[in-house]
Amino acid sequence: MAMTKDIGIDLGTASVLVYVKGKGIVLNEPSVVALDKNTGKLLEAGAQAQAMLGRTPGNIVAIRPLREGVISDYDMTERMLREFIRKVSGFSLFKPRVIICVPSGITEVEERAVIDAGIQAGARKVFLIEEPVAAAIGAGIDITQPDGHMVVDIGGGTADIAVISLSGVVESASIKIAGDQLNEAVVKYMRRKHNLLVGERTAEDMKKRIGCVFPKEEDESMDVKGRCLLTGLPRVVSVSSSEMMTAFEEPVDRIMETIHSVLERTPPELVADISTNGIVMTGGGSLVSGFDKLITSRTGIHTMIAEDAQSCVALGTGKSLDSLNHMQDGTMNLSRRRQMN
Repeated sequence: MAMTKDIGIDLGTASVLVYVKGKGIVLNEPSVVALDKNTGKLLEAGAQAQAMLGRTPGNIVAIRPLREGVISDYDMTERMLREFIRKVSGFSLFKPRVIICVPSGITEVEERAVIDAGIQAGARKVFLIEEPVAAAIGAGIDITQPDGHMVVDIGGGTADIAVISLSGVVESASIKIAGDQLNEAVVKYMRRKHNLLVGERTAEDMKKRIGCVFPKEEDESMDVKGRCLLTGLPRVVSVSSSEMMTAFEEPVDRIMETIHSVLERTPPELVADISTNGIVMTGGGSLVSGFDKLITSRTGIHTMIAEDAQSCVALGTGKSLDSLNHMQDGTMNLSRRRQMN
């Protein structure tokens, strides 16, 4: 009987990616669980549960157990993790060692919750790695060198901005403004501007299809269905990509300010490195059209989107499985920072 493979988990607000050593990413599912309220039984986890969001009968609820990058519903997170770990490792006698990715601004209490949820879900031992570090490794940056790199990781619930050198985070900031907040901004805009009520899924679809944060060469538009707030009846409105830019303005400005403030706090030698190496963007949120152009134009530093941006964090978490044996009891880079604070 083979020993259980080590597992890397990118536990995101929007999706969970699981990496199995030797196999790569084997699971990529939305972080949603559906349960029967009457019995408390978990019905579905992942994609099937996501299809139920916003359209369930009374006894079934679809929950997103992670909010803004941290666990908001401990019990559900644990059950979702257990379901996903079972999916990838099957039923084996040995429990896997698991490394889980966390936002860089996480508190010790939140950290503990992630470790406990992992252990409860069937891990033998849980290690943590900071999201921007994992993202950098996944984007193919050699973080062991004394050379400064800046990573802007925009996920579903948090945007993590970090300057990395010598395998550690030199300066970082984590804000709870990312993909979800962009969707919320679209919902608010549609309400304010068009008196139209649209759901989260529709907003997400608009973001992917016509969303942009930097002027497009040609304005695109799409028809959006929703409920008219004046009549209460369904209505279709045509929305353009330049309108989306207006809708995104506030959250995007907050992300830009954070990038700026991290750069301001970074030692000059490393800023020089970053202007040579450029800024690397990872995470699903970085795929909104024009994000790289916007950062380039506002900072004057060449910005590129990592290949396979959505899986960068999971890939990096997976690659760091190789150094599990060197990790001093449980945390990579986190313990060093704890002593500094």
